[in-house]
Amino acid sequence: MKPFFNLSRTARRGGSLRRNALVLTALLAVATAAVAAYPEFPVKLVVGFPPGGGGDLYGRLIANAMGKTLGQTVVVENRGGAGGNIAADLVAKAKPDGYTILLAMSGNLAVAPALKATTIPYKVPDDFEAIGLILEAPHGLFVAANSKYDAAKTLLEAARTQKLSFASTGTGAAAHIGMEMVKQRAGVDILHVPYKGSGPAITDMIGGQVDMFFATAPPLVGQVRQGQLRLLATTGEKRNPVLPQVPTFKELGVNVVATQWYGLVAPAGTPPAIVKHLSEHLSRALATPEVQQAIRKDAAMERNLPMADFKRYILEDIARYRDAATPALMKEISQ
Repeated sequence: MKPFFNLSRTARRGGSLRRNALVLTALLAVATAAVAAYPEFPVKLVVGFPPGGGGDLYGRLIANAMGKTLGQTVVVENRGGAGGNIAADLVAKAKPDGYTILLAMSGNLAVAPALKATTIPYKVPDDFEAIGLILEAPHGLFVAANSKYDAAKTLLEAARTQKLSFASTGTGAAAHIGMEMVKQRAGVDILHVPYKGSGPAITDMIGGQVDMFFATAPPLVGQVRQGQLRLLATTGEKRNPVLPQVPTFKELGVNVVATQWYGLVAPAGTPPAIVKHLSEHLSRALATPEVQQAIRKDAAMERNLPMADFKRYILEDIARYRDAATPALMKEISQ
C-alpha cells in the first residue's frame, strides 16, 4: 500500500505542476498580448518644471520624438514645485502600466535622495523603473566679462588668500552642491550667496556684488557667445565639443564630474517588457539628427544609457552627492 500512496502523491504533484504551468502560460499570454497592444492610448510624461523652462523643453523634445515611433502621442504634463520632487512623487504613486512616466533629473532623483532622503515622500531607486538616460549638461563656473579673473586656475588660487563669493540659483540645488564639490576638491573656502533665479545672480555679478556664478551651462551659453559672460571651466569627464576652448575642472586637478542630467523613469512595478519597449523608443529618438542637434546646440550632450545601466548611473550619482554632504553643508541646506 505504501508504494501505491507514494505513486498517487507523485501523480497529484505532477497534476498540480501541470495546472500551475498552464496558469502561468495563460498569464504570460495575457501579459504578452497587453504589451503587444501597448500603447493603446496617449502616454503622459510628467515634467517637474513650468512650461518654457530648460527641462520642459527637453521633455517636449523627447515626447515629440518618441510619439512619432510609439504610434501614440506622448503628452507633457507640467507639475512644477519643490525642485521637481512633486512630479517625482506623483509618478512614484501612479499606476504602473506604462501610461505615466517621469522626466527624471539629477535634482529629484540624485540630489534629493542623497541629501533629503528623510524628507522627500518617495524612495530612489525603489519607487521607480529606469527607462533610460537622455542627456548630460555640464555645470560651469562663470564670471562677468569685465572680471579680472580670466582662468579658473587663477580664480581658485586667489580664493586661497582672499574672501571670494559665488552665486547659485538656490541652496541645495544640483549646481550649488556641484560648487561645494569644487571647493572641497580644490581646498578653498568661497562664500555661497543663493539667488532666486539666474537673472538677479548675473546682475549682481556684473555689478561686483558677487565674484562668480556656478550654474548649469546650457542656458547661459548664449550670453557667453555674446561676450556678456565668461565661462572658465565646466564639470564632466571631458571637454564639451561645443565649448572646446573651455577646460574641465578635472583637467585642472579638481575632480568634479557631476552634471545636470535628464532621463526617463516609470513607476516601480511597470511590466519589464513595457519598460524595455519605452527604452528602445527613447534610444531611437536619441539617434535622430533632429534630437541630437537640439540637445547639442547649447553644450548639452545626448547619452543613450538604457535601463539597468541608467539605474547604476543614478546610484553612482547619489553616492557622489552623499560624499559631498559635509556637516556644514547639511546645516546650510536645512536652514
